[in-house]
Amino acid sequence: MSQGNALTLSGLKKNFGRAEIIRGVDLDVRDGERHVIIGPNGAGKSTLFNLISGRMEVSAGEIKLFGKPIHNTPPHKVNRMGLSRSFQVTNLFQNMTTMQNLRCALLWGMGHKYAFWKLVNKQQEVTERAEQLMEQLNLTHRRDVPAGLLTYAEQRALEIGTTIGSGARVLLLDEPTAGMSRSESDEVVELIRQVTKDCTLVMVEHDLGVVFNLADRISVLVYGEIIATDAPENIRSNKAVQEAYLGTEVH
Repeated sequence: MSQGNALTLSGLKKNFGRAEIIRGVDLDVRDGERHVIIGPNGAGKSTLFNLISGRMEVSAGEIKLFGKPIHNTPPHKVNRMGLSRSFQVTNLFQNMTTMQNLRCALLWGMGHKYAFWKLVNKQQEVTERAEQLMEQLNLTHRRDVPAGLLTYAEQRALEIGTTIGSGARVLLLDEPTAGMSRSESDEVVELIRQVTKDCTLVMVEHDLGVVFNLADRISVLVYGEIIATDAPENIRSNKAVQEAYLGTEVH
């Protein structure tokens, strides 16, 4: 893991009218780490992701990706600068197959701009990379199945695949195990561990078992402010964190 920062938030604020949702967040995410953001409902986690990914404009402060400002940059440009995001609700082309979804995600990252006169299935290197991704995602046997007919866990796996398929160096995963059984959740955690080995991962997650199993560092967001950032074992024993959020769940 390198010593530089992949993502830097400085004095970040977001207001909706008089309501201050994000209140001066400062956060450094190290290049190559798995950084998980936790906090109670209404803490501002989704808003923070929306600011980072360009879906919302900041009210104050700045966001840097590998030292370059990205705040108030349109989402597609943020993506092309090397940051990709998944969502709480699966965001796939439901009528397209697993292979077709992965090909679409891979095109731009592999240097192929969208053009209606080019047949994507003629782009051999795109197909080969999609095949590799499907194998990593354990979806090879679902190659020609429309995304809308995959199981929920398979859809989440495919969305993770399309997120990393863009070639992004920083991945934002928003509650990737939400709604899963324990066995499904365990499989997805192992999948995330494997496919993000060469990336920086920033993740929002409610399942504390997943959090403490996967994170290199954890940040705790409460009422729009980060009250602690530390290694999992230190977050687990932090009195302020226990009082604000974790309570008896960590014992």
